[in-house]
Amino acid sequence: MDISRSEQRVLHALAQGGRIALIRNQAGKTTGLEMFNREGWLMSDCTMLLFKKLKARKAIKSCNGQPYRITKRGLELVRSEYDNR
Repeated sequence: MDISRSEQRVLHALAQGGRIALIRNQAGKTTGLEMFNREGWLMSDCTMLLFKKLKARKAIKSCNGQPYRITKRGLELVRSEYDNR
């Protein structure tokens, strides 16, 4: 299955230890998201549309209310590159 270049970038960052944290309002509704790389720097690559695509493809998952991380399926989708660890 082919994935877009932007999806590829997000999955690479997640494969290296990044995470996606959702921002919620008082009612618990998701209003936005923040993507962090493994060093803790905020990245602007991930949008809500891209997040929904990755979630629908089961490339990312959240366990027990923790931030979203890459799954085994996501690791299969991401193409390997030299800088991936």
